[in-house]
Amino acid sequence: MDFNMKKLASDAGIFFTRAVQFTEEKFGQAEKTELDAHFENLLARADSTKNWTERILRQTEVLLQPNPSARVEEFLYEKLDRKVPSRVTNGELLAQYMAEAASELGPSTPYGKTLIKVSEAEKRLGAAERDFIHTASLSFLTPLRNFLEGDWKTISKERRLLQNRRLDLDACKARLKKAKAAEAKATTVPDFQETRPRNYILSASASALWNDEVDKAEQELRVAQTEFDRQAEVTRLLLEGISSTHVNHLRCLHEFVKSQTTYYAQCYRHMLDLQKQLGRFPGTFVGTTEPASPPLSSTSPTTTAATMPVVPTGAVLAPPEEAALCLEEVAPPASGTRKARVLYDYEAADSSELALLADELITVYSLPGMDPDWLIGERGNKKGKVPVTYLELLS
Repeated sequence: MDFNMKKLASDAGIFFTRAVQFTEEKFGQAEKTELDAHFENLLARADSTKNWTERILRQTEVLLQPNPSARVEEFLYEKLDRKVPSRVTNGELLAQYMAEAASELGPSTPYGKTLIKVSEAEKRLGAAERDFIHTASLSFLTPLRNFLEGDWKTISKERRLLQNRRLDLDACKARLKKAKAAEAKATTVPDFQETRPRNYILSASASALWNDEVDKAEQELRVAQTEFDRQAEVTRLLLEGISSTHVNHLRCLHEFVKSQTTYYAQCYRHMLDLQKQLGRFPGTFVGTTEPASPPLSSTSPTTTAATMPVVPTGAVLAPPEEAALCLEEVAPPASGTRKARVLYDYEAADSSELALLADELITVYSLPGMDPDWLIGERGNKKGKVPVTYLELLS
Protein backbone atom coordinates (compact mmCIF):
# COMPACT_ATOMS: atom_id res chain seq x y z
CA MET A 1 0.00 0.00 0.00
CA ASP A 2 2.87 2.33 0.89
CA PHE A 3 4.55 1.54 -2.44
CA ASN A 4 1.37 2.30 -4.36
CA MET A 5 1.00 5.67 -2.63
CA LYS A 6 4.58 6.59 -3.51
CA LYS A 7 4.02 5.58 -7.12
CA LEU A 8 0.78 7.54 -7.24
CA ALA A 9 2.52 10.61 -5.85
CA SER A 10 5.35 10.19 -8.36
CA ASP A 11 2.92 9.85 -11.28
CA ALA A 12 1.02 12.91 -10.11
CA GLY A 13 4.25 14.89 -9.98
CA ILE A 14 5.23 13.81 -13.48
CA PHE A 15 1.77 14.67 -14.80
CA PHE A 16 1.93 18.11 -13.16
CA THR A 17 5.39 18.78 -14.61
CA ARG A 18 4.22 17.83 -18.11
CA ALA A 19 1.10 19.99 -17.75
CA VAL A 20 3.18 23.00 -16.69
CA GLN A 21 5.61 22.47 -19.57
CA PHE A 22 2.78 22.07 -22.10
CA THR A 23 1.02 25.22 -20.84
CA GLU A 24 4.19 27.30 -20.92
CA GLU A 25 4.86 26.13 -24.48
CA LYS A 26 1.39 27.19 -25.56
CA PHE A 27 1.94 30.66 -24.10
CA GLY A 28 5.45 30.91 -25.57
CA GLN A 29 7.14 30.92 -22.17
CA ALA A 30 9.14 27.73 -22.67
CA GLU A 31 11.30 26.29 -25.43
CA LYS A 32 10.09 23.25 -27.35
CA THR A 33 12.21 20.52 -28.93
CA GLU A 34 11.33 20.43 -32.61
CA LEU A 35 11.33 17.20 -34.61
CA ASP A 36 13.27 17.03 -37.86
CA ALA A 37 11.55 17.69 -41.20
CA HIS A 38 11.58 14.02 -42.26
CA PHE A 39 9.84 13.01 -39.05
CA GLU A 40 7.21 15.73 -39.51
CA ASN A 41 6.56 14.52 -43.06
CA LEU A 42 6.08 10.98 -41.77
CA LEU A 43 3.58 12.25 -39.20
CA ALA A 44 1.66 14.23 -41.82
CA ARG A 45 1.52 11.26 -44.20
CA ALA A 46 0.32 8.97 -41.40
CA ASP A 47 -2.45 11.39 -40.42
CA SER A 48 -3.53 11.77 -44.05
CA THR A 49 -3.58 7.99 -44.51
CA LYS A 50 -5.71 7.54 -41.42
CA ASN A 51 -8.20 10.26 -42.36
CA TRP A 52 -8.70 9.09 -45.94
CA THR A 53 -8.89 5.45 -44.90
CA GLU A 54 -11.76 6.32 -42.56
CA ARG A 55 -13.59 8.21 -45.31
CA ILE A 56 -13.13 5.47 -47.90
CA LEU A 57 -14.22 2.84 -45.37
CA ARG A 58 -17.40 4.72 -44.44
CA GLN A 59 -18.38 5.44 -48.05
CA THR A 60 -17.72 1.84 -49.11
CA GLU A 61 -20.01 0.69 -46.31
CA VAL A 62 -22.66 3.06 -47.65
CA LEU A 63 -22.16 1.62 -51.15
CA LEU A 64 -22.54 -1.97 -49.96
CA GLN A 65 -25.36 -1.22 -47.52
CA PRO A 66 -27.28 2.01 -48.29
CA ASN A 67 -29.67 1.48 -45.38
CA PRO A 68 -28.24 3.38 -42.36
CA SER A 69 -30.34 1.39 -39.88
CA ALA A 70 -28.96 -1.85 -41.24
CA ARG A 71 -25.42 -0.49 -40.95
CA VAL A 72 -25.99 0.45 -37.32
CA GLU A 73 -27.40 -3.00 -36.62
CA GLU A 74 -24.40 -4.69 -38.22
CA PHE A 75 -22.06 -2.43 -36.22
CA LEU A 76 -23.75 -3.39 -32.95
CA TYR A 77 -23.59 -7.10 -33.77
CA GLU A 78 -19.91 -6.72 -34.59
CA LYS A 79 -19.15 -4.91 -31.33
CA LEU A 80 -21.09 -7.52 -29.35
CA ASP A 81 -19.06 -10.20 -31.15
CA ARG A 82 -22.21 -11.85 -32.47
CA LYS A 83 -22.97 -13.19 -35.92
CA VAL A 84 -24.84 -10.79 -38.15
CA PRO A 85 -28.18 -12.35 -39.20
CA SER A 86 -28.68 -13.07 -42.88
CA ARG A 87 -30.58 -10.28 -44.61
CA VAL A 88 -32.60 -10.54 -47.84
CA THR A 89 -31.28 -8.27 -50.59
CA ASN A 90 -33.55 -5.86 -52.43
CA GLY A 91 -33.36 -7.94 -55.60
CA GLU A 92 -34.37 -11.11 -53.78
CA LEU A 93 -37.26 -9.29 -52.12
CA LEU A 94 -38.44 -7.98 -55.48
CA ALA A 95 -38.18 -11.49 -56.92
CA GLN A 96 -40.36 -12.80 -54.09
CA TYR A 97 -43.04 -10.19 -54.74
CA MET A 98 -43.04 -10.89 -58.47
CA ALA A 99 -43.34 -14.63 -57.92
CA GLU A 100 -46.25 -14.16 -55.53
CA ALA A 101 -47.93 -11.77 -57.98
CA ALA A 102 -47.57 -14.30 -60.81
CA SER A 103 -49.06 -17.03 -58.64
CA GLU A 104 -52.09 -14.88 -57.80
CA LEU A 105 -52.64 -13.26 -61.19
CA GLY A 106 -52.20 -16.46 -63.16
CA PRO A 107 -48.88 -18.14 -63.97
CA SER A 108 -50.16 -19.34 -67.35
CA THR A 109 -50.99 -15.85 -68.65
CA PRO A 110 -48.41 -13.86 -70.65
CA TYR A 111 -48.08 -11.39 -67.80
CA GLY A 112 -47.72 -14.17 -65.23
CA LYS A 113 -45.10 -16.00 -67.30
CA THR A 114 -43.13 -12.80 -67.73
CA LEU A 115 -43.33 -12.07 -64.01
CA ILE A 116 -41.94 -15.52 -63.26
CA LYS A 117 -39.04 -15.08 -65.67
CA VAL A 118 -38.19 -11.62 -64.34
CA SER A 119 -38.45 -12.84 -60.74
CA GLU A 120 -35.96 -15.61 -61.49
CA ALA A 121 -33.56 -13.06 -62.98
CA GLU A 122 -33.99 -10.69 -60.01
CA LYS A 123 -33.30 -13.57 -57.65
CA ARG A 124 -30.05 -14.30 -59.47
CA LEU A 125 -29.18 -10.59 -59.31
CA GLY A 126 -29.81 -10.60 -55.57
CA ALA A 127 -27.60 -13.64 -55.10
CA ALA A 128 -24.84 -11.96 -57.12
CA GLU A 129 -25.18 -8.85 -54.97
CA ARG A 130 -24.91 -10.93 -51.81
CA ASP A 131 -21.71 -12.57 -53.08
CA PHE A 132 -20.30 -9.19 -54.04
CA ILE A 133 -21.00 -7.70 -50.60
CA HIS A 134 -19.40 -10.70 -48.89
CA THR A 135 -16.32 -10.66 -51.11
CA ALA A 136 -15.85 -6.89 -50.88
CA SER A 137 -16.20 -6.98 -47.10
CA LEU A 138 -13.52 -9.64 -46.73
CA SER A 139 -11.04 -8.38 -49.32
CA PHE A 140 -11.42 -4.62 -48.86
CA LEU A 141 -13.29 -3.48 -45.75
CA THR A 142 -11.67 -5.92 -43.33
CA PRO A 143 -8.06 -4.85 -44.11
CA LEU A 144 -9.03 -1.17 -43.76
CA ARG A 145 -10.67 -1.83 -40.40
CA ASN A 146 -7.66 -3.87 -39.26
CA PHE A 147 -5.39 -0.92 -40.02
CA LEU A 148 -7.57 1.57 -38.13
CA GLU A 149 -8.20 -0.69 -35.15
CA GLY A 150 -4.75 -2.28 -35.02
CA ASP A 151 -1.78 -0.52 -36.60
CA TRP A 152 -3.14 2.97 -36.19
CA LYS A 153 -3.92 2.47 -32.50
CA THR A 154 -0.34 1.29 -31.97
CA ILE A 155 1.00 4.33 -33.84
CA SER A 156 -1.23 6.67 -31.82
CA LYS A 157 -0.08 5.09 -28.55
CA GLU A 158 3.60 5.47 -29.43
CA ARG A 159 3.04 9.06 -30.60
CA ARG A 160 1.44 9.97 -27.28
CA LEU A 161 4.37 8.33 -25.48
CA LEU A 162 6.79 10.30 -27.66
CA GLN A 163 4.94 13.51 -26.77
CA ASN A 164 5.32 12.72 -23.06
CA ARG A 165 9.02 11.97 -23.51
CA ARG A 166 9.47 15.27 -25.30
CA LEU A 167 7.70 17.17 -22.51
CA ASP A 168 9.92 15.42 -19.94
CA LEU A 169 13.02 16.31 -21.98
CA ASP A 170 12.05 19.96 -22.33
CA ALA A 171 11.18 20.15 -18.63
CA CYS A 172 14.65 18.79 -17.79
CA LYS A 173 16.22 21.33 -20.14
CA ALA A 174 14.31 24.14 -18.43
CA ARG A 175 15.29 22.85 -14.98
CA LEU A 176 18.97 22.65 -15.94
CA LYS A 177 18.86 26.15 -17.42
CA LYS A 178 17.41 27.57 -14.20
CA ALA A 179 19.91 25.68 -12.04
CA LYS A 180 22.86 26.98 -14.05
CA ALA A 181 21.54 30.52 -13.89
CA ALA A 182 21.12 30.26 -10.09
CA GLU A 183 24.60 28.74 -9.72
CA ALA A 184 26.17 31.54 -11.71
CA LYS A 185 24.35 34.13 -9.65
CA ALA A 186 25.39 32.52 -6.37
CA THR A 187 29.02 32.40 -7.51
CA THR A 188 29.42 35.86 -8.98
CA VAL A 189 27.00 37.92 -6.91
CA PRO A 190 26.88 36.69 -3.26
CA ASP A 191 23.91 37.65 -1.22
CA PHE A 192 26.02 38.86 1.73
CA GLN A 193 28.71 41.42 2.36
CA GLU A 194 32.18 40.09 1.72
CA THR A 195 33.53 41.75 4.93
CA ARG A 196 31.81 39.23 7.15
CA PRO A 197 33.38 35.73 7.33
CA ARG A 198 29.99 34.15 7.97
CA ASN A 199 28.79 35.35 4.58
CA TYR A 200 31.69 33.67 2.83
CA ILE A 201 30.59 30.37 4.37
CA LEU A 202 26.94 30.90 3.38
CA SER A 203 27.89 31.94 -0.16
CA ALA A 204 30.12 28.91 -0.60
CA SER A 205 27.36 26.67 0.79
CA ALA A 206 24.79 28.09 -1.65
CA SER A 207 27.17 27.66 -4.56
CA ALA A 208 27.77 24.04 -3.58
CA LEU A 209 24.04 23.39 -3.33
CA TRP A 210 23.38 24.83 -6.78
CA ASN A 211 26.34 22.88 -8.13
CA ASP A 212 24.74 19.68 -6.86
CA GLU A 213 21.43 20.78 -8.38
CA VAL A 214 23.11 21.33 -11.73
CA ASP A 215 24.73 17.89 -11.61
CA LYS A 216 21.38 16.30 -10.79
CA ALA A 217 19.62 18.21 -13.57
CA GLU A 218 22.29 17.19 -16.08
CA GLN A 219 21.89 13.54 -15.07
CA GLU A 220 18.11 13.75 -15.46
CA LEU A 221 18.57 15.45 -18.82
CA ARG A 222 20.80 12.64 -20.10
CA VAL A 223 18.24 10.04 -19.03
CA ALA A 224 15.37 12.02 -20.59
CA GLN A 225 17.35 12.52 -23.82
CA THR A 226 18.07 8.78 -24.04
CA GLU A 227 14.43 7.86 -23.51
CA PHE A 228 13.29 10.47 -26.02
CA ASP A 229 15.73 9.26 -28.68
CA ARG A 230 14.68 5.65 -28.13
CA GLN A 231 10.98 6.49 -28.36
CA ALA A 232 11.54 8.67 -31.42
CA GLU A 233 13.23 5.76 -33.19
CA VAL A 234 10.38 3.38 -32.32
CA THR A 235 7.79 5.88 -33.56
CA ARG A 236 9.78 6.58 -36.72
CA LEU A 237 9.90 2.87 -37.60
CA LEU A 238 6.14 2.60 -37.14
CA LEU A 239 5.51 5.67 -39.27
CA GLU A 240 7.76 4.35 -42.05
CA GLY A 241 5.59 1.22 -42.01
CA ILE A 242 2.80 3.33 -43.53
CA SER A 243 4.46 2.59 -46.90
CA SER A 244 3.74 -1.11 -46.38
CA THR A 245 0.19 -0.16 -45.43
CA HIS A 246 -0.21 1.65 -48.74
CA VAL A 247 1.02 -1.43 -50.62
CA ASN A 248 -1.45 -3.62 -48.74
CA HIS A 249 -4.32 -1.22 -49.37
CA LEU A 250 -3.36 -1.07 -53.05
CA ARG A 251 -3.64 -4.85 -53.29
CA CYS A 252 -6.99 -4.75 -51.50
CA LEU A 253 -8.19 -2.05 -53.89
CA HIS A 254 -7.36 -4.28 -56.85
CA GLU A 255 -9.33 -7.10 -55.21
CA PHE A 256 -12.28 -4.76 -54.70
CA VAL A 257 -12.25 -3.69 -58.34
CA LYS A 258 -12.03 -7.32 -59.40
CA SER A 259 -15.03 -8.33 -57.28
CA GLN A 260 -16.99 -5.32 -58.52
CA THR A 261 -16.18 -6.18 -62.13
CA THR A 262 -17.30 -9.76 -61.59
CA TYR A 263 -20.53 -8.57 -59.99
CA TYR A 264 -21.48 -6.21 -62.80
CA ALA A 265 -20.51 -8.79 -65.42
CA GLN A 266 -22.84 -11.30 -63.75
CA CYS A 267 -25.64 -8.73 -63.66
CA TYR A 268 -25.13 -7.92 -67.33
CA ARG A 269 -25.14 -11.59 -68.29
CA HIS A 270 -28.30 -12.30 -66.28
CA MET A 271 -30.13 -9.38 -67.89
CA LEU A 272 -29.05 -10.42 -71.38
CA ASP A 273 -30.36 -13.93 -70.74
CA LEU A 274 -33.61 -12.47 -69.45
CA GLN A 275 -33.96 -10.24 -72.52
CA LYS A 276 -33.44 -13.22 -74.82
CA GLN A 277 -35.99 -15.30 -72.94
CA LEU A 278 -38.57 -12.54 -73.07
CA GLY A 279 -37.94 -12.06 -76.79
CA ARG A 280 -38.73 -15.74 -77.45
CA PHE A 281 -42.06 -15.65 -75.66
CA PRO A 282 -44.99 -16.10 -78.08
CA GLY A 283 -47.55 -13.33 -77.85
CA THR A 284 -45.29 -10.79 -76.26
CA PHE A 285 -46.54 -7.31 -75.43
CA VAL A 286 -45.30 -5.79 -78.70
CA GLY A 287 -46.68 -8.57 -80.84
CA THR A 288 -50.15 -8.79 -79.31
CA THR A 289 -51.08 -5.14 -79.17
CA GLU A 290 -52.62 -3.26 -82.02
CA PRO A 291 -50.26 -0.88 -83.77
CA ALA A 292 -50.73 2.59 -82.43
CA SER A 293 -51.82 5.35 -84.75
CA PRO A 294 -48.89 7.45 -85.89
CA PRO A 295 -48.72 10.78 -84.06
CA LEU A 296 -49.74 13.89 -85.91
CA SER A 297 -46.72 15.71 -87.20
CA SER A 298 -46.07 18.80 -89.20
CA THR A 299 -43.58 16.88 -91.34
CA SER A 300 -44.60 16.72 -94.95
CA PRO A 301 -45.51 13.36 -96.52
CA THR A 302 -42.56 13.68 -98.84
CA THR A 303 -40.09 13.94 -95.93
CA THR A 304 -41.74 11.04 -94.14
CA ALA A 305 -41.54 8.85 -97.19
CA ALA A 306 -37.87 9.67 -97.64
CA THR A 307 -36.97 8.58 -94.13
CA MET A 308 -39.00 5.36 -94.08
CA PRO A 309 -37.47 2.19 -95.56
CA VAL A 310 -39.07 1.18 -98.81
CA VAL A 311 -40.09 -2.41 -99.49
CA PRO A 312 -40.18 -3.58 -103.11
CA THR A 313 -43.64 -4.25 -104.40
CA GLY A 314 -42.78 -7.83 -105.07
CA ALA A 315 -41.83 -8.55 -101.46
CA VAL A 316 -44.58 -9.85 -99.21
CA LEU A 317 -44.15 -9.75 -95.46
CA ALA A 318 -44.83 -13.05 -93.79
CA PRO A 319 -46.72 -13.34 -90.53
CA PRO A 320 -44.56 -13.42 -87.36
CA GLU A 321 -44.70 -17.19 -87.00
CA GLU A 322 -43.34 -17.62 -90.53
CA ALA A 323 -40.64 -14.94 -90.35
CA ALA A 324 -37.86 -17.50 -90.04
CA LEU A 325 -38.97 -19.20 -93.26
CA CYS A 326 -39.38 -16.13 -95.43
CA LEU A 327 -36.61 -13.91 -94.10
CA GLU A 328 -34.12 -14.97 -96.75
CA GLU A 329 -36.63 -14.10 -99.47
CA VAL A 330 -37.04 -10.50 -98.25
CA ALA A 331 -34.93 -8.12 -100.32
CA PRO A 332 -33.31 -5.13 -98.63
CA PRO A 333 -35.06 -1.81 -99.20
CA ALA A 334 -33.82 0.40 -101.95
CA SER A 335 -33.18 3.13 -99.41
CA GLY A 336 -32.99 3.27 -95.64
CA THR A 337 -30.07 0.85 -95.12
CA ARG A 338 -27.43 1.88 -92.58
CA LYS A 339 -24.07 0.70 -91.39
CA ALA A 340 -23.80 -0.39 -87.77
CA ARG A 341 -20.99 -1.46 -85.50
CA VAL A 342 -21.60 -4.38 -83.17
CA LEU A 343 -21.01 -3.49 -79.51
CA TYR A 344 -21.11 -6.96 -77.93
CA ASP A 345 -21.06 -10.58 -79.01
CA TYR A 346 -24.53 -11.98 -79.59
CA GLU A 347 -25.46 -15.62 -79.94
CA ALA A 348 -28.43 -16.26 -82.21
CA ALA A 349 -31.36 -17.86 -80.44
CA ASP A 350 -32.73 -19.52 -83.64
CA SER A 351 -32.30 -19.54 -87.40
CA SER A 352 -34.18 -16.24 -87.82
CA GLU A 353 -31.50 -14.33 -85.87
CA LEU A 354 -28.01 -13.36 -86.96
CA ALA A 355 -25.06 -14.14 -84.70
CA LEU A 356 -22.83 -11.12 -84.04
CA LEU A 357 -19.23 -10.53 -83.09
CA ALA A 358 -18.09 -7.43 -81.24
CA ASP A 359 -16.66 -4.58 -83.39
CA GLU A 360 -17.74 -6.02 -86.74
CA LEU A 361 -19.61 -3.86 -89.27
CA ILE A 362 -22.93 -4.98 -90.73
CA THR A 363 -25.70 -3.49 -92.85
CA VAL A 364 -29.03 -3.04 -91.09
CA TYR A 365 -32.50 -1.90 -92.08
CA SER A 366 -36.02 -2.04 -90.78
CA LEU A 367 -39.28 -3.27 -92.26
CA PRO A 368 -42.75 -1.89 -91.65
CA GLY A 369 -44.47 -3.59 -88.75
CA MET A 370 -41.25 -4.88 -87.18
CA ASP A 371 -40.59 -4.75 -83.47
CA PRO A 372 -38.67 -1.46 -82.91
CA ASP A 373 -36.19 -3.34 -80.70
CA TRP A 374 -35.04 -5.43 -83.69
CA LEU A 375 -33.54 -4.75 -87.11
CA ILE A 376 -32.68 -6.88 -90.12
CA GLY A 377 -28.91 -7.35 -90.34
CA GLU A 378 -26.84 -8.50 -93.32
CA ARG A 379 -23.29 -9.81 -93.39
CA GLY A 380 -22.29 -11.09 -96.82
CA ASN A 381 -24.87 -13.66 -97.87
CA LYS A 382 -26.24 -14.06 -94.34
CA LYS A 383 -29.12 -12.09 -92.94
CA GLY A 384 -31.25 -12.26 -89.82
CA LYS A 385 -32.80 -10.30 -87.00
CA VAL A 386 -30.44 -8.47 -84.66
CA PRO A 387 -31.26 -6.60 -81.41
CA VAL A 388 -30.87 -2.83 -81.56
CA THR A 389 -29.26 -2.69 -78.12
CA TYR A 390 -26.23 -4.54 -79.47
CA LEU A 391 -25.59 -2.01 -82.26
CA GLU A 392 -24.13 1.43 -82.74
CA LEU A 393 -25.65 2.98 -85.85
CA LEU A 394 -23.01 4.77 -87.88
CA SER A 395 -24.70 6.18 -90.97
